[in-house]
Parts: sequence; C-alpha cells; structure tokens
Amino acid sequence: MQSHKQWVVPDVDQAQVEALTRTLSVSPITATVLCRRGMTEPALARAWLSSPGGVTHDPFGLPDMEPAVDRLHRAVRHGERVCFYGDYDVDGMAAVSLHLLFWRSVGARAESYIPDRQTEGYGLHESAIRDLVTRGVSLLLTADCGTTSHREIAVARELGLDVIVTDHHRPQAPLPGALAFINPYRDDSAYPFHGLCSGGLAYKVAEAYAQKYGAAQMPVESFRDLVALSSIADLVPLRDENRVLVRDGLAQVSRETRCGLRALTQSLGLAGACSASAVGFQIAPRLNAAGRLAHADLGVQLLTTDSDDAARRLVRRLDELNRRRRHLEQETTRAAMRQVEAAGDVPSAGALPPAGALPPAIVVGGDGWHSGVIGIVAARLVDRYHRPAAVVAFDRDGLGKGSVRSVRGVDMCHALEHCRRDLVAFGGHAMAAGFTVRRDSFAAFTRRLCAHVDAGGAGTAPPVLDVDAAVALSDVHLSLLRELDQLQPFGMGNPEPMFLGRGLSVLEHRIVGDDHLKLVVRQENSVPFAGIGFRMGRFAKTLDEGRGRIDAVFTPEMNAWNGMQRIQLRLCDLRAV
Repeated sequence: MQSHKQWVVPDVDQAQVEALTRTLSVSPITATVLCRRGMTEPALARAWLSSPGGVTHDPFGLPDMEPAVDRLHRAVRHGERVCFYGDYDVDGMAAVSLHLLFWRSVGARAESYIPDRQTEGYGLHESAIRDLVTRGVSLLLTADCGTTSHREIAVARELGLDVIVTDHHRPQAPLPGALAFINPYRDDSAYPFHGLCSGGLAYKVAEAYAQKYGAAQMPVESFRDLVALSSIADLVPLRDENRVLVRDGLAQVSRETRCGLRALTQSLGLAGACSASAVGFQIAPRLNAAGRLAHADLGVQLLTTDSDDAARRLVRRLDELNRRRRHLEQETTRAAMRQVEAAGDVPSAGALPPAGALPPAIVVGGDGWHSGVIGIVAARLVDRYHRPAAVVAFDRDGLGKGSVRSVRGVDMCHALEHCRRDLVAFGGHAMAAGFTVRRDSFAAFTRRLCAHVDAGGAGTAPPVLDVDAAVALSDVHLSLLRELDQLQPFGMGNPEPMFLGRGLSVLEHRIVGDDHLKLVVRQENSVPFAGIGFRMGRFAKTLDEGRGRIDAVFTPEMNAWNGMQRIQLRLCDLRAV
C-alpha cells in the first residue's frame, strides 16, 4: 500500500534562512524550521530559542476579572465556603488542583466538585448545585465548563449561590448569567491571546488576586507545572504566553518539586528533563484514566497531596486504571473498525480503503461501549480513515454519549450545531467535541452530519503532512538534535519538526509490539539509522513488495536502550519508490 497523505514542503526565503544561520550560529536546517514557524527576524528567533522566562499578559485584560477576584476576596475575608467545579479531564483536574492549593494558601474555605463521567456527564448539574447549597457553599467557580449552562446558573442564582464561570469553550449568544464570565473567546475581550486553557485561566485568576490583594503563601509562579499539564493535555497552542508558562512548568516538573508529580514521573522512569511529549503520551493518559474509568478526584488528590506514601498509592491505582483503559480502547477500536468495514466497500485490517469507499464522516455506535474511551477511539478512526469520526456509546435506555474528533478544515462545533435537532446536548471545540443522542435519532444524526461534512468538502480532502524541510541523513546528527531541542516545548501551534528523507535504502524491517514497524535505513554514504513507525505495521507489505527504497517523513529523536543512546527516526509516513 502507498500513503494517502499529501506531503507539503513549503518554500522558505533562503535569504532569511541564511541570515538566521549566520546571526544565531545554527544549522540551515534549524534556521529553516524557525522560518517555518514565523520566526524570520533574528531578534524574534533568538527570543524563541531563549532560556525559561518571558513576558505574560496582564490578567485584568480578561473580561470580568475584577469582579471575580473582588468576590473571591470577600469570600476569603468572611470565611465563606467556596467550591471549585471542574471537568474530569486533565485540564479540569489541574485547574481545580491549582485553585484548591492557591485559595487554601490565602485562607479560603475551598472545596472541589467534579462530576462523574459515567453517571453525570460533562458540565454543571442542577442536582450538584442544590447539594452544594445545602452544604453551605455560597460561591461557585467553574473550571472548563459553564459557558452553555444557562439553566443551571439561573437555578444557582435563585438559590442564592454566586457563580463565576472560567472556561475556554467558544461562547454562543446569550452569554451565561453568571456574576462573572471569564472566557478569552468572548467577543468583547481585549485580551491579546485566546489560547489559554482552563488551567491557564485558573493561573490568571490567582495572578490577578495576588496583584490586587497581596501575595499568597505559595507564589503564583509555583503553579506553572499544573498549567503545563493542562495546556499540553488539552492541545491548546503552545505560542505566546502559553509557551512561557509551559516551558517554565516543564522545568518545574523536571525538578520534581510537586509530591504527586514526582511519584508519577519516577514510576514512569522519567529521570531528568521532562518533555511535552512525555506529558502528552505518558503522564496525561494516566491522569485521564481516573476520569475515564473511576473518578477524576483521584487525579486531584495526586496533584494536591503532600504525602509521598499517599502519592505512591495513588500512582499505583492510576497505573491499574490506565492498563484497563488500554484494553477497553483496543477492544472498542476493533469493534468500531468492523462496523466501518461492514458498512461498505472497505477492506479489513491491512490496507487503507480507497477514498471513494468511505462516507464523508465516520459514525459508529455500540451498546455497552465504555463512554470513557470513545474519544480515544474516535481519534484512532480519524488517524486510520482520515475522516471526521463520531463514536457513540449507548446505555440500556437507548441514550448515547458521543465523542467526535475532526480533521483540518471541519469545525465540529459548527457541524454539531447543524445537527442540533437530532441531539439532546452538545458542546466542545472545533477539533473535538461531545454530544448526547437518543438511539431513535442516531440514523438521522448520521445522515445530517455526513451531508454537512460532504457539503463543505474539507472532510474528504487528503490529510496533509506539513514537512519542515527535505534533508540528507548525513546532516542528522547530535548537534542538530541539540539545536532543535531549543525549540521546545512542542505541541499545538509549535509541532515537532518533521523532515523528508528521499531515496532511503531499507536494510531490514519487521513488525514489533502492537503493530509497530521497526526498520533500519541508510541514504547513500550515511550511517544506518534505526526507525520506528508506531501503528504503521500495515506498511510492511509495501516494503515486502517494493524494491527496497522509500521516501519517508520522520522526526529525529534520541532513543535510550540498554544504557546506550542513539538517534532514531520516528516515522510519520512513507512511500515506496
């Protein structure tokens, strides 16, 4: 099989590349990567490569920040009970943890509430609000929810409960009737950066309070590790002040200053510097496993504990949940793929289907599927079929919880808005969203979603790989990796550099682990390089039938094995030549 992806190697201004190479004393490859990220001026590029530290924006530029911190200050002064109400993902856990630690340090009577994913679902719930009021809570602050909770906030107001909403989901008119609504996407916001996650917003609230009412026992800057977890896990753009907060936060994680994170990183064998990749692929999945299969309170307990023994117990529990999550994910993914293959002229596992064999959007559903893994399964389907994918888990009453992931050019919030008449509820972001649908509306929802995606056309376009530069393998060496490392942290808005190697000779290849492709390549007179393509075992047939030469898109990285380090090519895509 050949790749269905379109490789794009944009032209760059060679004069700008040469200027950066000369001024910054970096290789032309690193200079090209900087230009591809818009860092074309030497001063701007030098700042991008600089050490931790940098400028963040005035928190009072966010709408309603002043009344929010004033109301919180009144609650602190009068000993009111304040509840921080979050979401069950890493962003929600980290934001709630930050609030608890900071506000308790200034003397607040702070507690938290995170709904159960399986029994309650996302967002504010009237029953929870009534229970909190009964328990004496007089101020509620949301983290990562509340933007669309008009009815629930109205109930809170009737019960005398003040509500402050902090959220980064895109608002729709009318705005919630909260005492304060802090959201960088508000149309009337003058804040210069829209990309803050809820952990970032929690940090800005604490920062604003410290500026106006004095420093807490715990410096606000000490919470940047929690902001880093939130920002990386929630896939917000790692640019502007997010880059500053995440870069500093990763340095704090590496120093093992927080008890729970220290226990988690040590259990994962993450000695030394902690990267955004380690957070995204190792730390965040374990924290998320709590909210997916048990309760997100486990994650909050880990992030707020000061007991090493308690931290180690919690880490063992998270490891158990994560192993179960992987099993459920694999089972559900296989079941979902069988539905896709049975629905049309789609080959079974092995080769990718031709574009015309697939609908504009993949929509599957099953009885008894675990709602905690359907978002991951949707992402797996997008990765395999290159279409927007919606996965629905139906309960015994015929109510389905759905999760959808998208592709470039298809705004899923807009798509679900188009399907509103078929849905009980929905919300989320352009690339990832959630919804609730009844079984008797599932077929109509499927037709309407596919028609909407088809009308836009973007859903059926081939996926694009944005390649930074074509390189010779002889130029891939340790000094290049050290230069590229200065561009960290990588993530949304600042992806890991990807390079194109042409005419690589395949010296050996095999499938290892869970359908991973392991190979050894060289180019002309270069040394041999080991390569790994995760979940790319389907390409083995291409290599068996080919002439032993490929073009490959890859990211170079250091790989430690048996006490030795060597450069490895992490494959993104390949083609036989």
